[in-house]
Amino acid sequence: MNKLQLRKLLAAMMLTAVAVFASAQAQTNDNRFGASGALQDAGYTLEEMLEYALQDEFLARAEYSAIIDAWSVDRPFSNIIRSEEQHIAALTPLFEQHGIEMPEDTAGQHIVMPDSLTQAFSIGVEAEIKNIAMYEAFLSQDNLPDDVRWVFEALVRGSENHLRAFEQGLERETRLSGRNDTQRRGGPRR
Repeated sequence: MNKLQLRKLLAAMMLTAVAVFASAQAQTNDNRFGASGALQDAGYTLEEMLEYALQDEFLARAEYSAIIDAWSVDRPFSNIIRSEEQHIAALTPLFEQHGIEMPEDTAGQHIVMPDSLTQAFSIGVEAEIKNIAMYEAFLSQDNLPDDVRWVFEALVRGSENHLRAFEQGLERETRLSGRNDTQRRGGPRR
């Protein structure tokens, strides 16, 4: 398979994953959670930005952990979970510093489980794209406190790294797609 064919296949798979992800998100009781919720709004209060950001970091940690459990995979998901923990730790003090109550971690209610490992990487790509878009929308707001701006800028850089890791994983899984995910990994443990 040449590079052009591989890119076309990757693009088709990503579009499919985005459609599946969007459909699954629409089926949840409350799709105003994390980056998906943030991207539906145009203007934000500081409280909304911090809540959406923390929700999205909670969701990433929960989804990637569920993928590890279901598909018996480790990297890059385990590395990214550790990074999500750091993102949560960076956001947490901002709530107290700005007199905002921290939201509960209800991310487990919003997890979207993929049907294949390839789809897991596609969902990871889409989730990181939305995460970056969310932070960029927040950073475009006027009067963003300096400490919050600094954390959001750092989280964008982290998410860009996650995006690259998921794109590489998707490319690898696509190359291996001649074999069914369930044959290669034993399938999801449900």
